[in-house]
Amino acid sequence: MRKEVKSLRFTDVRDFDARQTFECGQCFRWARERDGSYTGVVQGHFANVRYDNEEDTLTVWSDYMPKSEGLRARFWRDYLDLDRDYASIKRKLSLGDPVMEEAVFRAGGIRVLHQEPWETLVSYLISQNNNIPRIRGCIEMLCRSFGQRLGTFSGRELYAFPTIRTLSQLYEEDIDVCKIGYRARYLAELSRQVDVDGGAFLATGETADAEKMEGYLLSLSGVGPKVAHCVMLFSMRKFDRFPIDVWVHRAMHRLYGFAEEDEEGMRAFAGERFGALAGFAQMYLFYYMRALEDTSGRL
Repeated sequence: MRKEVKSLRFTDVRDFDARQTFECGQCFRWARERDGSYTGVVQGHFANVRYDNEEDTLTVWSDYMPKSEGLRARFWRDYLDLDRDYASIKRKLSLGDPVMEEAVFRAGGIRVLHQEPWETLVSYLISQNNNIPRIRGCIEMLCRSFGQRLGTFSGRELYAFPTIRTLSQLYEEDIDVCKIGYRARYLAELSRQVDVDGGAFLATGETADAEKMEGYLLSLSGVGPKVAHCVMLFSMRKFDRFPIDVWVHRAMHRLYGFAEEDEEGMRAFAGERFGALAGFAQMYLFYYMRALEDTSGRL
């Protein structure tokens, strides 16, 4: 990297597993290095994250350089969700629920990353009926084709995620280079829809009325309930959302006994059983179900 890069070290970090967090299907731009650390791009900035589980320390190398060390630390604590009491969350979810108790045991190192809404929206649009390795490849091609080049790390070129304005000026045939199939038309249309206000409403996700935000997301081209709930959970901290993808649907059917067609019942059960912690439950069930089947990771 040509930019200045500095490190931050966070101590006493518990209930964190880098592999589970970065490979659990919530994000698509983090790559595992040979030393076990993870390299990615966050809001246009390079980052390398290493966790030492023997000392409970987490080190972040990054070119994100605000005015003070305190702002840098706050940014990464927020993104990695380091200030949340995950031990308490896992205890509450596991109480009287043997399925969740086992899921938490298998996936208890997951932290829900606080991602940027635009990137999350586009990523989950691309993720539909797709598997994780291919999603990663498509998003990488999108960034290489239309994002700003940031530099190199470990022999790899890194690119920022394309802006709303950049993608709003493209047509389906332009986006075809990224090999996202029928989703290219949706992405072209969605980008123009979001660019009507420059992404201003999308950016208010954390403070906007949840039902209004969900309605807005569902009005966008190619966005259904699963994508809308993923965006709200992973970028807007609406932790009561319970996205039902292939794996969560399978978990609810096989582990909780719901009929395969009863998605409405699954969602109602999640709301009643998990409440404000439904999003965390979704993450644990997703990871647990994939681990049980040791599969390719189709979303």
